[in-house]
Amino acid sequence: MPPPTNDKGCSMQMKSNERGGARLKFVIAIAVFAIVIYAGYLYLPVAVDAYYFKDVMQNKVDVAVTQGYEASWVSDQLKKSAAEFHVPDNAIITPTLKDSRVEVRVQFTRPISFPGYTYNYDFDYTARSTAFLTIK
Repeated sequence: MPPPTNDKGCSMQMKSNERGGARLKFVIAIAVFAIVIYAGYLYLPVAVDAYYFKDVMQNKVDVAVTQGYEASWVSDQLKKSAAEFHVPDNAIITPTLKDSRVEVRVQFTRPISFPGYTYNYDFDYTARSTAFLTIK
């Protein structure tokens, strides 16, 4: 039986080095996609916790200014809410009164373990009160 031909009469035989090429590319694409999804699965919860903790930090410094609390009150409040946002116990919380504003700086590192590699998520953020202190 002769090999199949196209409408121009040319032979349509596959070369031996072309067989399975599309399948291999598909498997590689699926593997890369799975790795990206898994990395996101491990990284995103840590990044979301950090985002929400920044919001809490901003809220606490604003409340400290409007209610007339000391800068140390901010530190105490952040330590109370640290577990909710998976902030490590060894986090460095530094409250200060600077330029008639309350500021708090929080620094910590959270390790994210990937297979064969550990990424250290470094958190270093300073929240400054948006309202100036008023003299009472």
